[in-house]
Amino acid sequence: MNQTLAWIQAGSVTSPKGFLASGIHAGIKPGREKDMALLVSTQPAEAAGAFTTNQVKAGPVRVSQQYLKKGKIRAVILNSGNANACTGVRGIADAKKMTAETAAALRCKPHEVLVCSTGRIGVPLPIRKVLRGIKKCVKLLKPDRGSVAARAIMTSDTVRKEGAVRLILGGRRVTIGAMAKGAGMIHPNMATMLCVVTTDAAVDRKTLARVTSEAVEESFNRISVDGDMSTNDTVLVLANGAAGNTPLKSYDADMGKFSAALKLVMLEMAKKIVGDGEGMTRVIELAVNGAATEADAKKMAEAVVRSALVKTSWSGGDPNWGRIMGAIGASGARMREELVDIHYDGVAAVRGGMATATPPGRLKAAARRSRVSIQVNLNLGKGGYRMLTTDLSEKYVRINLGE
Repeated sequence: MNQTLAWIQAGSVTSPKGFLASGIHAGIKPGREKDMALLVSTQPAEAAGAFTTNQVKAGPVRVSQQYLKKGKIRAVILNSGNANACTGVRGIADAKKMTAETAAALRCKPHEVLVCSTGRIGVPLPIRKVLRGIKKCVKLLKPDRGSVAARAIMTSDTVRKEGAVRLILGGRRVTIGAMAKGAGMIHPNMATMLCVVTTDAAVDRKTLARVTSEAVEESFNRISVDGDMSTNDTVLVLANGAAGNTPLKSYDADMGKFSAALKLVMLEMAKKIVGDGEGMTRVIELAVNGAATEADAKKMAEAVVRSALVKTSWSGGDPNWGRIMGAIGASGARMREELVDIHYDGVAAVRGGMATATPPGRLKAAARRSRVSIQVNLNLGKGGYRMLTTDLSEKYVRINLGE
């Protein structure tokens, strides 16, 4: 751990100064499970975001993308249990109703409120329940309810995903907090995931946009659970300046420290998403090195983590390196079969494109650990790319069979 950074015990999205949150059951989900969350900055915050690259975008994604361009942000209203995706003009109108209702209660403008939804696709929001829920959320806002909000945005998640880190910038104590959700439909760029990051640091708007994009690329765009990309993926970063530091700009000496801390928080959220992958039994750390270019290494890594054949062999604890060879060969990236080496946790499985003399039992032992590191070396150049992924189990299939 970088000595200038310190994780906060029981840290959450409201650990930074000037943030309040709440989480409630509004009736979107059956039973009494929480399904709405509200995050509020007590003062207008600079904001940046990253969204799904899927051509099918949910109403809340389109609205948040539009509102981010208008200036500072006061709040984020979120719901789970219903994605408000593929719901046409009504879906966009409902997302705007959510921002307008929140803004009215907070006495700010609708475009100062961003909106996120996650859950089932193709079903209209029960908007009356949602609007009533917003009023309830506003009444329950407190600085110690970050964890409640993190629970309210969960869908197939089994655990809350949250955390916070503290650092010193310009003599001021600065905090970065986050909450996230995601367990299935996870694959770059990005996946069925939501993440809201907060900080009490003051950051120039253009600089915040740049470091947010860089942090997303090195965290959420390096994970995959099942190779599917959703319609609602959103990462939002709010910086309200409550720490009192001089606003950071790209050329400031402290910018590197802030950027590293932001990346660390996002990477931690990304790891939590992979560790809670639907039906997963193993976390796989994949490194592709020695490619002709980084772009080639990325192609190969994404081909491997997207392969159902590869991922099901991981589920069985089978070091079936032939499937990895097949995936990288089909990726379209440059390679020479006779130069490829593959290792499982440092145990050689392939040298020069052919099986090694390593005893099968030793390879199986490496492949059956709960966390497996796989190294693929193309021996062609200096290009490299790393990804974090999971196996693909029978339980994943059962979870996603539908009703």
